Amino acid sequence: MILFDLKCHKDHVFEAWFRDSRAYESQAKAGKIVCPVCASSKVGKALMAPSIASSRQKAKAEAAAQAQAQAEVRQVLLKLREQVEKNCEYVGPLFAEEARKIHYGESDPRGIYGEASEQEAAELVEEGIEVGRIPWIPRSDG
Repeated sequence: MILFDLKCHKDHVFEAWFRDSRAYESQAKAGKIVCPVCASSKVGKALMAPSIASSRQKAKAEAAAQAQAQAEVRQVLLKLREQVEKNCEYVGPLFAEEARKIHYGESDPRGIYGEASEQEAAELVEEGIEVGRIPWIPRSDG
């Protein structure tokens, strides 16, 4: 979509959205664009200031977008942490051992969470035990 400033032959200026420049040209040629003030179909493009962002403005906008995305990811991870803590049992550094007990029927089936090394997690997966690794971020930056 593209926004054009338009002007009728009586100097009324207004804005209109078009799919692209060709759509504007087609509608203008067919007389389908009408001034909302005087209903004139004698309409043309008005002078518009181009929207040119400096490299500094672009960098600032990109940094703001990245900060926003990071904040959103942080919120999702905090919500995930909250759900895990609410619905699962914390088993701490005994995670791998307890996961095996549950898998092999030696302990009651339930959701658990805790710590496991990279090697322990890989061994669990090799044994066919489903595990998930979650980035566990602190609740606050302080």
